[in-house]
Amino acid sequence: MDAVRPVDPLIDLTPARVPAALAGRITARAPRVAVVGDALLDGWLSGPARRLGRDGPVPVVELSETRSAPGGAGNVAVNLAALGARVELVSVLGDDADAGVLRELLQTAGVHTTPCVAEEDRATAVKRRLVSAGQPLARYDAGPDRAPRPETVTALVAGLDAVLDREPDAVLVADYGLGAVGGEVRAALARRRGQIPLLVVDARAGDGWGALAPDVITPNAAEAAALIGAAEPVGPDRAGWVLAHRDELVAAAGGGDVLVTLDVDGAVRLPADPDAPAGRTTAVPGPDSRACGAGDTFTAAATAALASGIAPETALVLAQCAADVVVAQEGTAVCSAGALTARLAARDRGGLLEHRDLLAILAEHRRTGHRIVFTNGCFDVLHRGHVAYLRQARALGDVLVVALNDDGSVARLKGPERPVNPLEDRAGVVGAIECVDLVTAFSQDTPVELIEAVRPDVYTKGGDYTPQMLPETPTVERLGGEVRVLDYLSDHSTTAIVGRIRAGRS
Repeated sequence: MDAVRPVDPLIDLTPARVPAALAGRITARAPRVAVVGDALLDGWLSGPARRLGRDGPVPVVELSETRSAPGGAGNVAVNLAALGARVELVSVLGDDADAGVLRELLQTAGVHTTPCVAEEDRATAVKRRLVSAGQPLARYDAGPDRAPRPETVTALVAGLDAVLDREPDAVLVADYGLGAVGGEVRAALARRRGQIPLLVVDARAGDGWGALAPDVITPNAAEAAALIGAAEPVGPDRAGWVLAHRDELVAAAGGGDVLVTLDVDGAVRLPADPDAPAGRTTAVPGPDSRACGAGDTFTAAATAALASGIAPETALVLAQCAADVVVAQEGTAVCSAGALTARLAARDRGGLLEHRDLLAILAEHRRTGHRIVFTNGCFDVLHRGHVAYLRQARALGDVLVVALNDDGSVARLKGPERPVNPLEDRAGVVGAIECVDLVTAFSQDTPVELIEAVRPDVYTKGGDYTPQMLPETPTVERLGGEVRVLDYLSDHSTTAIVGRIRAGRS
């Protein structure tokens, strides 16, 4: 029977305790992170499946989209870069066409691949998935059938030493068991361990890594159980199992912090200090088909936060929120600094963003070339006309910002009995509409001052106006934006609804 310790209470760590602007510290700090491990290529082939094949009872997918993304250590690296870190990847790549695609994707994402070693006649590890209507139908893998050659390993160690000579703020090991992190690479890390301020290990097989005394390891439930030779925990209290085996897990990990990821059950942090309380997060559940790479994102975000001087408890919350971001997307996804800021804000104050957080998020969107659409209004007692209007606005660009009049400005515009719903309630409802990306508020009678800061590509308004009638038009056009007046359903206005309610009461 496994030896267990008395179960201490778990402290719940929630995003409400974390300021949304804190995610921006990673971008501001721009920590230098070296990722060492197995990079591979993820492929996604998708299309509708309307019939079964004549040659067998299998769905016939009419291929309409093919896309690729870095996987494994590559996915960790691009997530770090998206959060604002400066990233160097140390890995073994093949010399085939897939390696060219992988290297280009990494470089486009801002990952420096100079330390990678290309081995002649080596196949790139690839995982391709066939998907229809969001449902995976099949996956087929291809890759190297042997470990890297000795001369390749020698070149890889030389590349790692060169990266360590540049004194990164952190080293993240992403060991997928494909041979990039063998004995020679581990020995090189051991020789230089005293020069590595933060060593994080994410390994499919955790045995042997404890000798390097990592500062943090990030196993999932199965990997944590294997680390101490126990059966994988199942059932509703996996967090309790992790806590009960705290001493064993920390010792097997080499004495550092252990962050155990439990997919839909969140994550548990076991601090290295035996007197420090353990903490846990909760996850936003998503389908298993969207969990691909979420562990990579979790590890990347935790590393970026810790390397930026963020407290370990807060780093755990940021890592969980980053994982929630990618689980909400299809395929192998990436969490940017802007998306992380938005997620933190969405878990607090009904998703209502402070202006500084909004501008940080929009800076990320601009960096990727997204077209920003901005609209404003009271949006009190939301109705079908509002939803139709917001959908039209969102169709004009890549991200829709809705700025709500605060309660004081609504009262000035609509009368002392308005708003019916307070600002945070209105923000929560508007933010829940699928086509709305970001929600903020303003206190002036017009949003001109906020428009100056946002600089939208498109400003929209619904109603019986012409652009020349709007006080916002000169500002938008001076900033190079476009003003669009969209459809307006007058009989569905909030004022009309409130009027009918009052008439029914009289």
